[in-house]
Amino acid sequence: MDFKKIKKTFSHFFGWSGLQICSLIVRVIPSSSLYGFANMVSSSAYRFATKQKNIALDSLSIAFGRDRSKEELDKIARDCFTFMAKSAVELMFLMDKPQLLKSKVDIAGRENLENALSKNRGVILVSGHFGNFPLLLGKLAVEGYKAAGIMRPMRDSRVEKIFLQKRKKFGVKTIYSQPRDICVNSTIQALRNNELVFIPIDQNFGTAGVFVNFFGRQAATATGPVIFAQRTKAALVPCFILRQKDDRHKIIFEPALDLMEGKDSKETVLINIQRLTDIIESYIRKYPAQWGWIHRRWKSQPS
Repeated sequence: MDFKKIKKTFSHFFGWSGLQICSLIVRVIPSSSLYGFANMVSSSAYRFATKQKNIALDSLSIAFGRDRSKEELDKIARDCFTFMAKSAVELMFLMDKPQLLKSKVDIAGRENLENALSKNRGVILVSGHFGNFPLLLGKLAVEGYKAAGIMRPMRDSRVEKIFLQKRKKFGVKTIYSQPRDICVNSTIQALRNNELVFIPIDQNFGTAGVFVNFFGRQAATATGPVIFAQRTKAALVPCFILRQKDDRHKIIFEPALDLMEGKDSKETVLINIQRLTDIIESYIRKYPAQWGWIHRRWKSQPS
């Protein structure tokens, strides 16, 4: 009997069931109680989701262990869980209310996005699992932009189907990272149509990426944004969505990053992925609780 498979099946079932229950609760409670409910969920998660909590604390120790106390790291981890719970209930509540989403999310640096679009070669939005990043794509869609996101499908196909339907309802195109040839062709076509393509590069990419410095340690990182920019001449625009103190959100578009040329294509990719990673790291340092620490970012290491 494959106990690992059985454990995974039960885990997916309880995850899907929990999502269904939370979705029902979000639909019936008053909007003024949303964040209170999220705080309750995050407190329970921090107490019982020990695996995810330990990953978060380990990751925080790698990034900030020399500069911050254990108490400070624990505070960041707790806040991270709180923000993730808030993001989850917001998605279930707002993704069926486009006008409310539109009014709850502000944009700073729109001129940087418009300048990039004016070149008619498409825009690669480089970001990470930062803040309530699905709302970033939702906001762009309700503002009239043609937006797509390159995403890994969730492990549970039932959960993936729920969020895929919500993205479709908003007009956000999903480009799955696999199969690779379909992903590449779909991305290039979207950029040639002068669309926006959101590509997060802040998760472990194994042996398929390049190793760059991230918080003083080598991290395997996806190369897609720079390779697509080389092939299509699309603009590279770093962007982030930040939760504000009143639980509103602000999207920040940085100026487009001009590619810095290396001695060959391989070095060009390495140099510019490092530059993009440095920008992501700078935002995480400013707003540490708003990044997803429950991922083993440094799992792959150079041989």
